[in-house]
Formats: sequence, structure tokens, C-alpha cells
Amino acid sequence: MKVDEIRQLFPALSQEVYGKKLVYFDNAATSQRLAAVIEYQDRLAFGPNANIHRAVHKLAIDATREYEETRDAVRDFINAPSREEIIFTSGTTHSINLAANCFGDAFINPGDEVIVSESEHHSNIVPWQIMCNRRGAVLRVLPVDDEGHIRLDILEGMLSERSKILAITQISNVLGLKNPINEIVRICHAKGCKVLVDGAQGVVHGGIDVQRTGCDFYAFSGHKIYSATGVGVLFGKKELLEKMPPYMGGGEMIDHVRFSGTTYAPLPEKFEAGTQNLLAVPTLKPALGFASMVNTDAEVKKQQREIIDYLLDKLGSASDVRLFGVPRGTEEKIPLFSFCVDGVHHEDLALILDKMGIALRSGQMCAEPLMDRFGVTGMLRASIAPYNTMEEAEYFIKCLDRAKKMLRG
Repeated sequence: MKVDEIRQLFPALSQEVYGKKLVYFDNAATSQRLAAVIEYQDRLAFGPNANIHRAVHKLAIDATREYEETRDAVRDFINAPSREEIIFTSGTTHSINLAANCFGDAFINPGDEVIVSESEHHSNIVPWQIMCNRRGAVLRVLPVDDEGHIRLDILEGMLSERSKILAITQISNVLGLKNPINEIVRICHAKGCKVLVDGAQGVVHGGIDVQRTGCDFYAFSGHKIYSATGVGVLFGKKELLEKMPPYMGGGEMIDHVRFSGTTYAPLPEKFEAGTQNLLAVPTLKPALGFASMVNTDAEVKKQQREIIDYLLDKLGSASDVRLFGVPRGTEEKIPLFSFCVDGVHHEDLALILDKMGIALRSGQMCAEPLMDRFGVTGMLRASIAPYNTMEEAEYFIKCLDRAKKMLRG
């Protein structure tokens, strides 16, 4: 598909801000919604709007079908072995909290170790800290080098018989570098250590085959991959999920409830207590369909590569710009660029660029330990989607240069 054709599928891209045509470069935070997603959600609200798995009337049956067909779509998208291994949540944060809490209760004992990388989002740090504090475990940190690459060379030496799980991002939301997940899983599994992969960014940029990768858990959010907000996914290997206790109690996750004790439903309902987000979950179907298309479209991949090369050149060659997440080869980099400008505060730049119609992320990007690692209080981030154009990238560089001059007087 041509980029102009793709843009027609996203109504929000046609709007203006401050009288300027919107240039939306904050896709790592949340993507814009497909028209098909918006229309699908509306159709569900006005049609089969009923609770699932419970009643026998037609609306409930239709709503259940829409919901469960989405589980099959997710299974196919990440190539999970079975649909029972797909758990719906409210997003990546919910997914990781569920995994950390329940894995910890099942498998973590005092003195055991959990490893996270230095480049993690807070959502893949704090849940593990909470669990380690509760279980008496030790949290260890796998560092990154000065360019942002995972220190794969020291990983094997960090692992011991007490290392129970490593939690790592597939692609950092700050650095935009593809981590060597397959090799990380291989090293960990050779030492008996499980692996959870935060796929919030990775699911968008190439996706994953969980069987080929071999990871034990995989978490992602729908709103970063063109669907509605409030829906996420946790994939977990069946043999682990079956040994883990439920995360929440309530309706749907039970088999029988007695005051003398309760038995739990089989997977995946065991981890889906209460009424789910009935209008949001099914929007993953059109969203993942679109993602599958653009991930394999040669024209889209060519256009994305051209933008990556252009922005790497412009930002990397600017003497007053410090770029974080420098790739060893361009194939390692997704179209996500975090940087600082000498003598200019990132928030000031973001505010001026906003007035020029460019939406960027500024601040710590929910990765304060990584900011500390690089000795900065925050960064500016431009993150690109398949609906962004080379013309927008060129306009961004032009406006960035103009904003720097304005702030420096």
C-alpha cells in the first residue's frame, strides 16, 4: 500500500492543531485508531452489547462469539500453541502485573532472583519490585552499554540456580533498538530461567512468533497497535499458567464457589475475573489484520526504512544533538528516536514543536532508571508509524532546527 492510502484509513490524521496540519509522531505512546476499529466498536455498542459467557439469549451469544473469535485472532497473530494461553487484560501494565504476581506466588521463594534490564519501562520494573519485596526475592539488573545495547556478554554469568525469571523488553520505548530476544531466551532456558517479554513496542514493529522465540510470557497492549484503548494480552505457556494461582477473584474465573472453598475455572477464564472490556477486545481483530498487512507489505517496509535512514542521518550528524539508542546496523532500529539538544530543555522544544503541529513525547518516558543511566532528566522522542510520511519527517527536522534557534535567541 502507498502511504496516502494508509492515511485514509485513520480519520484523526486529517485534523489540524493550532492551525497547522497534524504531524503525529507520538505513536510509541499510543497509535491512532483505524476507521475500521472505530466503526467496529460502534457496531458492537449498538448491536451485540451484552455480557459474555453467561446468558443464553442471542445478544449474549453474539457478544461471546465476537470476544472469543478475537482470542483466536491473537493466537494466530503471535503463533501461540493454543487459545487457552491467551489472556485478555486491560493493557501491558495489567498483563505484567498479573504475570509477576501469580508467577511469584507459584514459583518464587526467599532468596530467589528476578532479573530485569536497565532499559525497561516502569511497568516492567515496579511489578517485579513489588513481588520481590513480598516474596523475599532479589531483583538484579542487566545493564545496557553506552549505545543502549543489552549487555548480552554478561547475561550468562548473571544467571544462577536461584534465577527464576528474566523480564525484558522486546524493543525499548526509549532506545528503539531490537533486543536479541531469541538469544536471550536460549541463554536463560539453558540455565533453567524463564523469560517474560514486554512486547508493547515489539508487537507493532514486526511482531513475534512465541513458539519460535520460546518465551514463557509475552505481554502487549491494543492501543499501540491501532485498536481501542483498555485492552491488552498476556500470553503464557499453559504448563506455567496452570500452576499459577488466579490474579483476581470474582465472576467467570470460578468453577464452584462454596463457603468451605472455591475451585477455579480452566484456562483462560481462570485469569479473566469479572466483566471484560466487551467493546474494546474485539477491535483487536481489525487492528491485528491491518498490522499483519503492513508488516509484510514491501512498499510500507521500504518507506519506513527510508524514514529511519533519513532521521538517523539528520539527528545523528547534528553536532548539538545527543541521540540515544544508536544501532550497529539500520535493521536493528525501529522508527523511534529519543534525543537531547545541547543547551535546550526537552519540554521547551516539545511545546514549541506542538505549536508547529508536531506531536512528540518529552520527559522520562516512564523509564527513569534509563534516564539516570545516561545522566539526563528527560528526552524528546519522535516515534513513527506506517501512516507517517517522509514529508512529515523533513518538516519535523526543519521545525526542530527552527525551534532550537528560537530558544537560543
